[in-house]
Amino acid sequence: MTENEIKLKAIAVLTGMRGDVGTDYVSALLSEVTPAEFLVPAEADPAEIGLALLEQLSGPWSALVSGFVLAFEAVADAYDEADPEMSAQEILQALALELAAGDD
Repeated sequence: MTENEIKLKAIAVLTGMRGDVGTDYVSALLSEVTPAEFLVPAEADPAEIGLALLEQLSGPWSALVSGFVLAFEAVADAYDEADPEMSAQEILQALALELAAGDD
């Protein structure tokens, strides 16, 4: 799966979540972008195995996060262009403060 395909899947999840698809959709996405098999050195110790797994996961998961960020930036830019009372940045700051305070 290419990096662009993974980014498209992230955008599809965001679109689906706004359309009330089930949370299983996110789990399915993670399954799709996570390699089904991993290659590790035959004589590797646990640290080397962990590093090999991390290296093989970092590419697809990085593309997934990039897709979410790309989608958010596009939506935030469109929102801010509408001249709202609060900017997207202010909304995120308020959300961060709520989470830091322990309010869900």
